[in-house]
Amino acid sequence: MTEQNYMAPESVSRLAQRALIAGLLGFAGCAAGVLTNSEQFFRSYLIGYLLTLGVALGCLGLLMVQHMTGGNWGILIRRPLEAATRTIPLLAILFIPIVVGMRRLYVWTGPMKEPLSNFQKGYLTTPGFLSRAVFYFGVWILLSLLLNRWSLEQDTNSEDRALRRRLQLLSGPGIVLYVFTMTFAAVDWVMSLSPHWVSTIYGFLFVAGQAISAMSLMIIVIVMLSRSEPMSHVLQPRHLHDLGKLLFAFIMLWAYFSFSQLLIIWSGNLPEEIVFYSARLHGSWGVVAVLLLLFHFALPFSLLLSRDLKRSARFLPKIAAAIIFMRAVDLFWLAGPEFFPKGLHLSWLDFAAPLGIGGIWLAVFAAQLKQRPLLPLGDPKLAEAIEHNEH
Repeated sequence: MTEQNYMAPESVSRLAQRALIAGLLGFAGCAAGVLTNSEQFFRSYLIGYLLTLGVALGCLGLLMVQHMTGGNWGILIRRPLEAATRTIPLLAILFIPIVVGMRRLYVWTGPMKEPLSNFQKGYLTTPGFLSRAVFYFGVWILLSLLLNRWSLEQDTNSEDRALRRRLQLLSGPGIVLYVFTMTFAAVDWVMSLSPHWVSTIYGFLFVAGQAISAMSLMIIVIVMLSRSEPMSHVLQPRHLHDLGKLLFAFIMLWAYFSFSQLLIIWSGNLPEEIVFYSARLHGSWGVVAVLLLLFHFALPFSLLLSRDLKRSARFLPKIAAAIIFMRAVDLFWLAGPEFFPKGLHLSWLDFAAPLGIGGIWLAVFAAQLKQRPLLPLGDPKLAEAIEHNEH
């Protein structure tokens, strides 16, 4: 195997061009939104940003899990995972509008009707919010940098056991760091929209959701790559089967966390806790909750029970794309009622912002995917992973 034989096909360049056009159109709409309704722009931007960030960070988490477990399931998607993690510096830049719009998004930045506790007053401050965000991105970028650098070195030093061990030693604590930083980021960026409400499982909802988003994107990307050389002879039904099983597991994990939070809060029935679900399970927001139950859990759960469907290059990517859409709906349901507690409110900016952020991100992701071979050619398990056999 040589690097030249496994570089990205022309379809990746076309994807980058189309995504860039979509992103520019979306940002043009966002620019118009800033001028016409700046408050709605910042609200829509936050949700679109969280969706895109979740894909990149989910890929970072999956990459470290793959290094820890050494499973063959991750060999084919390792380079797309790495390409996604190299977009985190872009997402750090795209975080700037949220900083600019802090006073439009977070009520704790100004005078409040109900006073905060002493701890909340010390934690929810503008300097603290900004310094923690710098720390989060610093950790994520550092992990991405080291994982990508050592993976590239492995291509030329495939027999270097110390290098493989280094990737594993970083990934173990790296997963812990990722979960902790994402938990605090979820508290800072989303849960603090309602500063009087707290949940100890809230961050895990985001971690599980990010794993779903990342695995869904990897399924779509790997099937797209398999439609042309050099990957057309590499992808096999067993590879899709493994990825489909992991997607199935992540959906169940997300459902478990979601139900656990609901059950604990509902059984406790405390006024300061139940307010979260009071706004989200009644009226038009309750309709969104039912849609999430049906199309984010029940339907994907039922479909992914099928072995044949998990092995289908025709149907599995369509399910994955639908799940990514439902991830956007879930984030909208988590954040939207804080801005519109009386009922569902949809704006054209709710579509323009994800299109702009997601389009630019996808264009950069595709450009990064073209920079390196599509397979980790120095990985000692590569030959076994792409060997033609069925199970």
